[in-house]
Order: sequence, then structure tokens, then C-alpha cells
Amino acid sequence: MRQIVIIDAGIGNLRSVQKAFEHVGAAPTITDDPAVVAGADAVVLPGVGAFGDGMEGLRSRGLDAAVFDAIGRGIPFFGICVGLQLLFEEGEEMGTHRGLGVLPGRVVRFPAGLTVPHMGWNQIEQRRSHPLLAGIPDGAFAYFAHSYHAITDDESIVVATTDYGAPFPSVVARDNVWAIQFHPEKSQQIGLRILQNFVTQVEKFEIGRLESDRLSGH
Repeated sequence: MRQIVIIDAGIGNLRSVQKAFEHVGAAPTITDDPAVVAGADAVVLPGVGAFGDGMEGLRSRGLDAAVFDAIGRGIPFFGICVGLQLLFEEGEEMGTHRGLGVLPGRVVRFPAGLTVPHMGWNQIEQRRSHPLLAGIPDGAFAYFAHSYHAITDDESIVVATTDYGAPFPSVVARDNVWAIQFHPEKSQQIGLRILQNFVTQVEKFEIGRLESDRLSGH
């Protein structure tokens, strides 16, 4: 079984995410050790709370560099909720904070007039097909809890949107980096299917890597 690690940056109830992965047959490890992240076959970055706190949690533990290394090595990377937001260049929650900058765009507050946080069930409107959403019907409902959302001019990274006042990216992806704004561990069967899809892709990635090594004689 591949080693999936869940990054502990001090921003969330990681055990609920771990239990959801266990429900679909994975056995992820929770860690705040960059060395463990460096040896992982796949990395999950979940989080709740403020953007700035999330970035501080990563930097203070040396996990920001570990995230860049994991993504640079091309291993599967999965961001959840604030874990999606931190992938962008900048966040505006409680001041302006620099993000990881893996994806182009910013994280902004929902406009005045909308109830925040955006909390509860809402629909995922698919913009394009992606392995993370395999078997998920267009318009499926997932569970959200957030006051800020990503905006980007790069439509190529937007896999699905959700409407709250206006459409915002709720599933994004580029190469080996995938992320969702909602909580899969609270989204019942839809959430579990998305986690299963990620685990399946991790297994496929490892099989492909082993085959590549075999053909190259390594």
C-alpha cells in the first residue's frame, strides 16, 4: 500500500480526514515532519481556519519547502478546504498574506450581502472531466464551510465551480496538484467517492512509476 501522508500544519481536525481515507481502504499517516513528507508517495493538505495561520503553520514547521518538493517530484498532491486556498498566490483574510503560489490567483472574502460563512450543502457544477470526479454526477451536492474563496484568471485549472452569489472554483487541478474547497469527510458518499478516486490515482501513479523504472533498468 502506498504511503499517503496528511500534513499537520496546526489548522484543523485531521483525524476526521484520516478516518474518511481509512473508510475507503487507505492508511494515511498524519505528520508535521518535513522528512516524512519527503518520503511520501502522496500528500494531502487539509485545513480549516484562517489563510495566514495556515501559511504560518507550514512555514514554522518547514513544511512549505516539503510541499514544494513533493509537488516538484510529481507525486499526487491533494488540498482540502484551506488546503486548496493555500495553493494560490495570495490570501486576503485578516490582512494580505503570501500563499504557496503553486496556482495562479488570490483568495478573497465573499462579497457583502451574502451570509458568511458559506456553510452547508451546495452543488458542484463540473466544467471539465477529471479523474478526481470520476463517477460523480454533475450538480452533486457537497458540504462547504468557508468565508473566503479562490479567484483566478486561469480557467484551465478550474475543474468545477459552485454558485454562492456568483460561481467560484470549488475543484481545481493542474498536473499532479488537485484540490477541493468543500469537506469530503462531511460530504457523505460523494466525499468518500472523491477520496477513493484520489487513492485510485495514487495507486496508478505508483504502478506507472514502477513500470518506468523497470523499462529504464533501475
